[in-house]
Amino acid sequence: MPRQISYRWRLRKLMAARGMFTVAELMPHLAERGITLSASQVHRLVSGTPERLSLPVLATLCDILDCTPADLISTSAQNLPARRAAGEEAPINLAARRPTRVRLTPEA
Repeated sequence: MPRQISYRWRLRKLMAARGMFTVAELMPHLAERGITLSASQVHRLVSGTPERLSLPVLATLCDILDCTPADLISTSAQNLPARRAAGEEAPINLAARRPTRVRLTPEA
């Protein structure tokens, strides 16, 4: 059965819990641990959900925020309904094809 995997990036929430509310507050912590990112890169990291993230940056964020990767990235998975194969007949819904009875009433 196919599964859909989703995740949530929780950096902003963890920063707020540690009293950091701006990108400028995070940048010195990154720099002192050897991670040099531009202000716009850090802003995208904080405000959006990254599609790619290097392990050194992830480890540094975990060190700064005193958390684990599981705290930064919450994941969920759910089963998807099975798809029909090409050419496979869909079950016919007879109730949808059955005509409804018309009720005629005389005009007043």
